[in-house]
Amino acid sequence: MATVTHRLAVERAESLDPHDLAALCEATNAAIMEGGGFGWVEAQSRAALERHFRGALLVPERELFIARLDGEVVGSAQLVRPPRNNEAQAFSATLTHAFIAPYARGHGLARLLVRRLEERAAAQGVRVLNLDVRATQETAITLFEGLGYTRWGTHPAYARVNGQTVSGFFYYRVLETPRGRSTEAALGPIE
Repeated sequence: MATVTHRLAVERAESLDPHDLAALCEATNAAIMEGGGFGWVEAQSRAALERHFRGALLVPERELFIARLDGEVVGSAQLVRPPRNNEAQAFSATLTHAFIAPYARGHGLARLLVRRLEERAAAQGVRVLNLDVRATQETAITLFEGLGYTRWGTHPAYARVNGQTVSGFFYYRVLETPRGRSTEAALGPIE
């Protein structure tokens, strides 16, 4: 039996051509309908999704990463830095809105997407990456915990999904920057 090799790629998007934007909107709705959407619980109109992604590209503190399977956009994640006036938290950032469409899972793209986002964050001097996830998103929880994220808290009324209150989990991961002082030397011990 022949093994099929898929092309996996993750890139930071500075713009989206119409084809990639359409594919990203389709992937987003597929993830939402499967229960893995990032805040949305019902499929969204193409116009709403296009506004969301175009808007994400305009925010200076936000970077959009897209995941490709065999050249087609099938997922994304965003790296969000604190605003410039928040010097106290300038060492940290948030990984948010991460998903891979259900039809593209099982190839390691989610792991690659998170790792590329972490590499970018570390290259920018980010020392701590934060994220949060609904307790019902078991696949995402398994992924993040498998990648070394530490759960530090639970919010019992994190979200409302289909009329039910859902708890959420909060995570962080300490990153090592590629140059300069170690994170422990820069921040002190993190417990």
